[in-house]
Amino acid sequence: MIPVIDLNHPNHDELVRACSEWGFFFLRNHSIPDALIDAALEHSRRFFSQSKAVKNRIRRSDTNMWGYYDEELTKNRRDCKEILDIGPAVERGPLAGSHPQWPTDPAYRENLELLIHHLHADALTVTRAIVGTLTADQPDFGAVFGEHSSFLRVNYYPLSDHPAAEDADTHSPQGQLGIHHHTDAGAVTLLVQDGNSGLQVLREQKWHTLPAPEQHIVVNIGDIVQVWSNDRYRAPLHRVLASQAIPRLSLPYFLNPAYDYDYVPLTSGAPRYRPINWGEFRARRSAGDYANLGEEVQISDYAC
Repeated sequence: MIPVIDLNHPNHDELVRACSEWGFFFLRNHSIPDALIDAALEHSRRFFSQSKAVKNRIRRSDTNMWGYYDEELTKNRRDCKEILDIGPAVERGPLAGSHPQWPTDPAYRENLELLIHHLHADALTVTRAIVGTLTADQPDFGAVFGEHSSFLRVNYYPLSDHPAAEDADTHSPQGQLGIHHHTDAGAVTLLVQDGNSGLQVLREQKWHTLPAPEQHIVVNIGDIVQVWSNDRYRAPLHRVLASQAIPRLSLPYFLNPAYDYDYVPLTSGAPRYRPINWGEFRARRSAGDYANLGEEVQISDYAC
C-alpha cells in the first residue's frame, strides 16, 4: 500500500520506506485549501472546453516552452492529452526567451498563482524532509531553489477511442495512453487530482493503478533525488491511463532547481553519477517532449 506522510510531522522511517520501496506517497495535512483545488479544477475544465483556436492563442512553441500544447511526446510516443504549462520567465541559458502565457480569464490566473504558491512551499518542505533522511549536511536550498525553474502543469485527458489496458506492455502498449512511461526529471512532484484514478506506477515489474483520494496530494520523487541519493532512492517509472468513459484532469507541480545548478550525489561512497547541469538537462528533455528529436535524455546518460 502507498504510504501516507503527514507534512506537519513526517515520520523518518515511513519516509524512507516510501522513497525506497515506492517512490510515491500520499501527503496529508498539506497547506492547500479544498476550495482552492476545487476552483482550479473548475477553471481548468472551462479552459480546455474552449475551441482549439482559442487555446492556441497561448500555444507553446520551439522558442517558448510555456503555454498550451496538444502534441507532446513521452519516450518518443504521442500522449493522449492536452496541457497548459505555467512557469517563470527565463532570461539566460539554453531556454532563454521562454515566458509564461496565461489564460485570458483573470480569475483563473489568480487561482493558479495562489495554487503555485502553496504547492511550492509544500514541495520545499517535502524535499527538505527527504534529503534529511539521506544526510545531515543538506545543500543550501536558498541557492538551489532561489531562482528556481519549477512549474505547474494542467493536464487534460480527453476521451480515448482506443485506450490501452491497465496491464498493457510497458514498451509496446496496444492502444492509447494519457502519458507513456517515464520518470520525472526534477526533485519532487506534487500532484492534485480530480478524484478519477488513472495514474500508474511500476513496482516489481507490475503496473499498479493508484487511487485518487481528493483529500490527499500525491508526491513522487524525481531524477534529482535519485542522483542525490546515489541510487538509494529510485525515481519511479510511472504512466497515465487513457479512458473511454470519463475525461480527467490533474495538476502536477514540478519542483525544479535553478538552471545553473549542478547536482551530484550527496551521500558517502563512490558516486554513481558525474555532475549534471540542470539547465542543460532540462533543455534537452524539453526539446524531446516538443518534437521527436531522437532518444529522450535520461540521468543514466550521466552515469559514472
